[in-house]
Amino acid sequence: MSGTWKKIPKRALLPAFVLGCMLMLTGCHGSRQDLEAFAVPEDFDASAQHEITFWAKNDTNKTQTTIYEQAIADFQELYPNIKVNLRLYTDYGKIYNDVITNIATGTTPNVCITYPDHIATYLTGTNLVVPLEELFRHEKYGLGGREVLFDAPSADEIIPQFLEECSFGGHYYAVPYMRSTEACYINKTYVEALGYRLPEVLTWDFVWEVAEAATAKDSEENYVVNGQKVMIPFIYKSTDNMMIQMLRQKNADYSTAEGEILLFHDTTEDLLRTIAEHVETGAFSTFKVSSYPANFLNAGQCIFAVDSTAGATWMGTDAPLLDISKEQLVEFETEVMTIPQFDPEHPQMISQGPSVCIFNKKDSQEVLASWLFVQYLLSDKVQIAYSKTEGYVPVTSKAQSTAEYQEYLSGCGEDNTEHYDVKIKAAQLLLDNTGHTFVTPVFSGSASLRDAAGQLIENTVKSVRRGQTIDDAYFDTLYSDIISRYRLDQSGQNRASVSYGKADLGKLPLTSVILLWSLAGVWLLIILYVFFRILKKKR
Repeated sequence: MSGTWKKIPKRALLPAFVLGCMLMLTGCHGSRQDLEAFAVPEDFDASAQHEITFWAKNDTNKTQTTIYEQAIADFQELYPNIKVNLRLYTDYGKIYNDVITNIATGTTPNVCITYPDHIATYLTGTNLVVPLEELFRHEKYGLGGREVLFDAPSADEIIPQFLEECSFGGHYYAVPYMRSTEACYINKTYVEALGYRLPEVLTWDFVWEVAEAATAKDSEENYVVNGQKVMIPFIYKSTDNMMIQMLRQKNADYSTAEGEILLFHDTTEDLLRTIAEHVETGAFSTFKVSSYPANFLNAGQCIFAVDSTAGATWMGTDAPLLDISKEQLVEFETEVMTIPQFDPEHPQMISQGPSVCIFNKKDSQEVLASWLFVQYLLSDKVQIAYSKTEGYVPVTSKAQSTAEYQEYLSGCGEDNTEHYDVKIKAAQLLLDNTGHTFVTPVFSGSASLRDAAGQLIENTVKSVRRGQTIDDAYFDTLYSDIISRYRLDQSGQNRASVSYGKADLGKLPLTSVILLWSLAGVWLLIILYVFFRILKKKR
């Protein structure tokens, strides 16, 4: 036998091993697909030890990290047989890619902070994510169940609009953790210096008009409004949200719940043409093109900065979190308003913020332990503490109505830390407008569609800055490029069609494919090493 192996060139074995590695990976993925549907155990076994992993996201806000760590410590005091391992990420996209990779190897986390668009992709494997309806209503361990060892909210105490965001594909696959929306942070001082007064509801026409007025320069090429060489009057952080909200306010198509892509039409083109006009004059730019809007706002180089309410502590002269030096700061009055509207009588704004899902495991007791921890994240103590770190709002009416939270809101402006006025105004904005919020349909591929919506604006801004002509031919090419880049359509329909067909629901993102192939390469090297060690011994 060993003589036969010696006759085979080593390089001839490579394809076989590559195939073997891919089969191993496929087998791992298949093993996840073969999980049985989760069923709630009759009782939770408090004598058994469980170790669960919790993947969460925070930026540079160390207070948020401390809240996670304290929540875990407090939970483990109640359930000493459950150990929770925290893994922090700085970006939701990184969580998404790691989950995709770990699905293939059967090593998903137990609990994961994520977005419904991402969960829809995780559902490509059968029974990978736990549907939560049975857990919601379980008498012992459900929301507010009698066997739960802490004061958890009941199902009807979760804000209905926030809970519905987690419902798709016929099930609830997550619970909301925190909620935010977008706000327009405004240098009111400069608006009034230009001769304008802020309206009760901000409109697109008003923002564009003031932004254009702010581009005026003096004879020395300084901007008149700030006396500086730099001024970008209007900067938008998340252009995907910008396009989605503009379309919603125009009552224009975006997508259907079934996954039909309806983004590419005349209204989209009209919006992009308007944006292009204001880019050409220097009145508008984006975060990806110019940088973080808060930095420009705080340096007196921006008048309208649109960002999440969850970023409020970076906004304003007295912001507790700053990314510029104090020498660059400019004194101004900060106003917090809803994003610009086309119809101020019927405002529309997106609801966003992290949700929490649970991944299925072979051990149903382990899943139940994960669910108990998820419920603890909805408890008043965690909800209120985390909401105080930024312009988030608690997702339960139970937490929102507590004396502690109401006292927090009423202390607006008392200090520039916990009660920083811009932060509390941002949270109050969402509390006052929860009924005006909306979410986009969730399906496998909806995350790519969201990226595509923002990329339409980003590409248009870059093209104008490069001096390209924005005409019909430009949009033909733009639409075609975006459809191809995000694989939104495989049928080759032309731009005249409102519907570009169904999204390609079965393919993984390029980054995930690269990660999977990298993993295959590692397995290949390990197997080759072991195999040739065995051959060497036989010789």
